Amino acid sequence: MVNDHLSLTFLGAARTVTGSKYLLTQGGHRRILVDAGMFQGPKRLREQNWEPFPTDPKTIDAIVLTHAHMDHVGYLPRLVKQGFRGPVYATEGTIRLAEIVLRDAAHLQQNEAEDARREGWSRHANPLPLYTTDDVEQTLPLFRAVEVHKPIDLDDGLSMRLWRAGHILGSVSIRMWTGADETTENAAVFSGDLGRHHHPVLADREVPMGAPSVLIESTYGDREHPAPGVAHEAFADLISRTIARGGNVLIPAFAVDRTEVVLLTLQELMEAGRIPKHVPIWANSPMGLAALDVYCDPAMAAEIGPEFAGRRFIHLPTLREARSKEDSIALNNPAQPSIIISSSGMATGGRVVHHLQHMLSDRKNSVVFTGFQAPGTRGRMLVDGATELKMYGRYVPVNAEILQDDEFSVHADASDLIDWLAEMNPRPTTVYCVHGEPDSAKALARRIHTELGILGVVPEQGEVVRL
Repeated sequence: MVNDHLSLTFLGAARTVTGSKYLLTQGGHRRILVDAGMFQGPKRLREQNWEPFPTDPKTIDAIVLTHAHMDHVGYLPRLVKQGFRGPVYATEGTIRLAEIVLRDAAHLQQNEAEDARREGWSRHANPLPLYTTDDVEQTLPLFRAVEVHKPIDLDDGLSMRLWRAGHILGSVSIRMWTGADETTENAAVFSGDLGRHHHPVLADREVPMGAPSVLIESTYGDREHPAPGVAHEAFADLISRTIARGGNVLIPAFAVDRTEVVLLTLQELMEAGRIPKHVPIWANSPMGLAALDVYCDPAMAAEIGPEFAGRRFIHLPTLREARSKEDSIALNNPAQPSIIISSSGMATGGRVVHHLQHMLSDRKNSVVFTGFQAPGTRGRMLVDGATELKMYGRYVPVNAEILQDDEFSVHADASDLIDWLAEMNPRPTTVYCVHGEPDSAKALARRIHTELGILGVVPEQGEVVRL
């Protein structure tokens, strides 16, 4: 009799938000890695990116990606560098965005390594990037585009089907099973990152067919989004008073999806007369601009909500694009009060760090964070009230006004996550709460048990479970 039981090893995003990697093993021999995320945030996590992978990458048969954020795809070139050569399955939207973010990540790492070497602010004698642009170019040919809703054969009797997750363009939840009968109990569901009930731009999320074992994200597993009121009231008020006092508004934003949502929100606030209509809005993220082109591509119409499908949904009259390095440097001291959107969203790297270095000390300026800030990141330090911030080897005093606007989040909150599970048919028997800080994951696990009568588990890093 063929041994086709499934086991799962948690290689990342267990009791932390970043580094999503889950190794599904079928019958002790076939290995599928779900997501290949980079660890971000505290040094103790980032250092894990440099450690040997817990299993030989050459023995991984295939990788399946839920979406193109760095904490889900950013480790992929490192696996290729270590010998992985199998197919990488993802939706067309994820592939197009992954090409953008991986090339940008390699370029950024190479530049930072060179800057550290030249300026001497690294403790390493010869700072190196985690991977290079050459590693990324070896990775991209491994991508295989797959469609949502259709069964996909992964060989050796293992199959999968994808459902839209409503988080970013191309994002999916995954259901895998063994054998010819899709309704078998020898199956598992991976939520990926789930969007809220309604995304400002994308088609709504979907609920996969159930399975006995489900992995669910828990980023906001211990909290609820603000009740609907006057949309982005604090954000609009901050912009108006900052511009009035002659300052600049810096918005660190994830290049993929968040930049698009922030631009759409600014457009709506301008049209409603809630922020000044004359203020220049700078998109200072080549990666964000490239991602915007993908979002507006008619080929992606099925991914976009019906109100925007097939047309460019951003038409801000004062929008300017800072594509060159010279344009970006000029924005450290704009000619007039401006709104500047730049990545990365947690201020872990990218052009936004240079802007913070120049703008934080001036109390006329403001900084608005538009998403979850992982512990250990510069963004988290600022929203937690840091009075100084270290950048490029020196400390900068924090005098600028700081705001975190949680209304921008496209992560499901705790009730959204419970609703998603409650709609699943058949009901799972065990739910593993991943992709969340310990308190958040534990809170969600308790709610799952209390409200749904399902066992909620918070796995440990490196833990192996038989499904």
